[in-house]
Amino acid sequence: MSDTVSLCGLGNMGGAVAGRLAARGPLRVFDLDPQRVAQAAEHPQVTAVGSVADLAESDVVVLSLPAPKISLQVVAELAPRMRQGGVVLETSTVNPADVLAEQEICAAHGVGVVDAAILSGVAQMAGGTATLLVGGDESDVDKVAGVMAAISSTTTRFGPVGSGMAAKVINNAVAHAVMVVLAEAGALAAATGVSGSALVSLLSGPEAGLTRPLTHRFAERILQGRYDGGMPTEAARKDSTLALAMAQDAGVPLFGIQGAHTVYELGVAEGLGRLDYAAIATLWERWTGRPMTETPDDEGVEG
Repeated sequence: MSDTVSLCGLGNMGGAVAGRLAARGPLRVFDLDPQRVAQAAEHPQVTAVGSVADLAESDVVVLSLPAPKISLQVVAELAPRMRQGGVVLETSTVNPADVLAEQEICAAHGVGVVDAAILSGVAQMAGGTATLLVGGDESDVDKVAGVMAAISSTTTRFGPVGSGMAAKVINNAVAHAVMVVLAEAGALAAATGVSGSALVSLLSGPEAGLTRPLTHRFAERILQGRYDGGMPTEAARKDSTLALAMAQDAGVPLFGIQGAHTVYELGVAEGLGRLDYAAIATLWERWTGRPMTETPDDEGVEG
């Protein structure tokens, strides 16, 4: 493998990635914006090139691009020109299906693909504290281990190609949904005399509404398929009904909490009433035909 790495894309995140890679060793860069290229090339280890095709001289090409369509176009241009055994390291935020499409293009030319989704902001990337969520074949991941280590000191391995991106998209979906619920909670607090700081203290506790569903109900019940005992689904439905009534009395519109209540109605209707309310996960298992229980071997591995 060549010591020189290539990077395509010098936006806000790509520029920070370039800084990390240039500290590692020789780096070739390309971007459609000449000003960004010139700025990156001020580093003595960075060489600017005139086209995507020129990046193919490196055995590892890192992508940091703004849209899945652009990533696919770049991969289609790179793959036929790269040496067999080379690897495309996709750090752009795309869907798993996009990474699989990249893999299909690359496989025809003996080139591997590893997805390394960035779970952090630009400042964390520049400071080396970003986390990479990684998916790919073991041999390809090994080839780019040194490059990923230069980008970030923390990587979490999830599984096959596309799984790193899937993990990031899921994480972001949860964060965005929780943000809606938190806004609703804040509105309810303001309407009922609960201060915002008191609400933060309450929800951030180890037994509270943000933490306990993950650390106990998901980790200790859903992943192990244990639904006996605990707080019954019918009790969760009752508490949810109380929250809806309180919101109606206070004139607070609800969207996330209202939508979640429907699941508890379904759970009780489907006979889950006396089981711990984590049992609502079995509805999705039935709908999708995929179990959520797992063994320790299924877990991601940090590096």
